[in-house]
Amino acid sequence: MNKNPVGWFEIYVDDMERAHTFYETVFSTTLEKMPVPDGEKELVMHSFPMEMTEFGASGALVKMAGYGPASAGTIVYFMSEDCTTEESKVVEAGGEVIQSKHSLGEFGFMSLLKDCEGNVIGLHSMK
Repeated sequence: MNKNPVGWFEIYVDDMERAHTFYETVFSTTLEKMPVPDGEKELVMHSFPMEMTEFGASGALVKMAGYGPASAGTIVYFMSEDCTTEESKVVEAGGEVIQSKHSLGEFGFMSLLKDCEGNVIGLHSMK
């Protein structure tokens, strides 16, 4: 197994434009619309920045028939310099802070958030 075992993630959304704006705002980044396979008329994917030659995970927001946002189950944690930076943008971007930044002892800090679609995501930082 690689040093970072996760190679990809998908965050399912109902409203792609709303979700796209939320993630670009909270993470001060640019998402890109991805090409989809021929015949996939109901699939829309907007990816986070990535280096396909590096280990670790990147992923995409996905709008696909039969799949929707989830507030329970697996949580994707986004790495941060300081959780409070992204956490401070969540409410204005249409999300909710579930658990503000708190200590994990020697393992750093974390925050739990709900995005504008109802997905629960996490933030992790060492300071």
